[in-house]
Amino acid sequence: MRPLAERFDSDAALRSARSRGESLDQLLDRNLNELLQELRVAITGVQILFAFLLGLAFTARFSSLDRFEVSVYTITLMATALATIVLIAPVSFHRLVFRRRQKGALIMVGDRLLLLGLGLLVVAISCAVLLIVDVVLGRQQGVAAGGLIAVAGILIWYGLPVWARQAGVGLAPDADEEDLDQEG
Repeated sequence: MRPLAERFDSDAALRSARSRGESLDQLLDRNLNELLQELRVAITGVQILFAFLLGLAFTARFSSLDRFEVSVYTITLMATALATIVLIAPVSFHRLVFRRRQKGALIMVGDRLLLLGLGLLVVAISCAVLLIVDVVLGRQQGVAAGGLIAVAGILIWYGLPVWARQAGVGLAPDADEEDLDQEG
């Protein structure tokens, strides 16, 4: 397995920076700011769900849950706890590589952790919906609702961006292509 430093594609980063009229440091700063904004959104959602789940176990109705519902609750709680750890991990990573000129590594690791955390969040949200709808409307409706949310989360959070990336939707032209268009 190659070390992380070898996997950071500095050539691609430099091309991206130049195409936007930025230095590599400016590109990394901008990428880090964008990553932090995305993490803030995800962490807020996972914190709200986690607080709800922690309180749920101490309600009077919790003792009336059947084995399936307790299992779904446990899976939801664990997925939410893991999502919390994974989404907060870039903060710890940043502290440990701070002022060591490893911002590229921070962005790469933070990006992967954000994708993993969002995947765990899809599981947590889907299971939470399954549990709530199961208790309120019944097992079939709960499974259907949880499944619908899982499919929607996967398609919207992963499928749509992957499709857009592969199809080149909204792709900005390279700086060289723009120069040629302006000259011609």
